Amino acid sequence: METSLDQLRTDVQAVVTKIAVHEALEQRLRDFGLVPGTVVCCRYRSPGGQVTALELRGTVVALRTRDLKRIGVRC
Repeated sequence: METSLDQLRTDVQAVVTKIAVHEALEQRLRDFGLVPGTVVCCRYRSPGGQVTALELRGTVVALRTRDLKRIGVRC
Protein backbone atom coordinates (compact mmCIF):
# COMPACT_ATOMS: atom_id res chain seq x y z
CA MET A 1 0.00 0.00 0.00
CA GLU A 2 1.44 3.41 -1.02
CA THR A 3 1.01 6.37 1.32
CA SER A 4 2.96 9.32 2.70
CA LEU A 5 5.25 9.04 5.71
CA ASP A 6 3.01 11.22 7.90
CA GLN A 7 0.34 8.48 7.73
CA LEU A 8 2.61 5.74 9.08
CA ARG A 9 1.45 4.38 12.43
CA THR A 10 3.75 4.08 15.42
CA ASP A 11 5.98 0.96 15.42
CA VAL A 12 5.13 0.14 11.79
CA GLN A 13 7.87 -0.25 9.19
CA ALA A 14 7.72 0.96 5.59
CA VAL A 15 10.03 1.40 2.62
CA VAL A 16 10.66 4.88 1.22
CA THR A 17 9.52 5.13 -2.42
CA LYS A 18 9.93 8.83 -3.22
CA ILE A 19 11.19 12.06 -1.69
CA ALA A 20 9.79 15.37 -2.95
CA VAL A 21 11.17 17.96 -0.51
CA HIS A 22 13.20 21.10 -1.18
CA GLU A 23 16.81 20.59 -2.20
CA ALA A 24 18.45 21.58 1.10
CA LEU A 25 16.28 19.18 3.12
CA GLU A 26 16.75 16.43 0.55
CA GLN A 27 20.52 16.69 0.99
CA ARG A 28 20.20 16.48 4.78
CA LEU A 29 17.95 13.43 4.48
CA ARG A 30 20.48 11.77 2.17
CA ASP A 31 23.18 12.49 4.75
CA PHE A 32 21.10 10.55 7.29
CA GLY A 33 20.63 7.71 4.79
CA LEU A 34 17.00 8.45 3.99
CA VAL A 35 16.82 7.61 0.29
CA PRO A 36 14.34 5.57 -1.77
CA GLY A 37 14.58 1.94 -0.69
CA THR A 38 15.36 2.75 2.96
CA VAL A 39 13.33 0.94 5.62
CA VAL A 40 11.92 3.38 8.18
CA CYS A 41 9.90 2.89 11.35
CA CYS A 42 7.76 5.49 13.09
CA ARG A 43 8.82 5.54 16.75
CA TYR A 44 7.09 8.55 18.32
CA ARG A 45 4.80 11.47 17.52
CA SER A 46 4.85 14.68 19.54
CA PRO A 47 1.66 15.44 21.52
CA GLY A 48 0.69 18.17 19.06
CA GLY A 49 1.48 15.90 16.12
CA GLN A 50 3.85 18.39 14.49
CA VAL A 51 7.02 16.30 14.88
CA THR A 52 7.60 12.60 14.33
CA ALA A 53 10.63 10.53 15.33
CA LEU A 54 11.65 7.96 12.73
CA GLU A 55 14.16 5.16 13.09
CA LEU A 56 16.25 4.38 10.03
CA ARG A 57 19.58 2.62 9.65
CA GLY A 58 20.06 2.53 13.44
CA THR A 59 19.46 6.28 13.85
CA VAL A 60 16.47 8.23 15.15
CA VAL A 61 15.60 11.36 13.16
CA ALA A 62 12.83 13.85 14.00
CA LEU A 63 11.00 15.50 11.11
CA ARG A 64 8.11 17.94 10.82
CA THR A 65 4.77 16.61 9.61
CA ARG A 66 4.73 19.03 6.67
CA ASP A 67 7.94 17.41 5.40
CA LEU A 68 6.72 13.85 6.04
CA LYS A 69 3.73 14.51 3.76
CA ARG A 70 6.18 14.86 0.86
CA ILE A 71 7.90 11.49 1.42
CA GLY A 72 6.19 8.48 -0.10
CA VAL A 73 6.37 5.01 1.47
CA ARG A 74 5.12 1.50 0.79
CA CYS A 75 3.89 -0.55 3.75
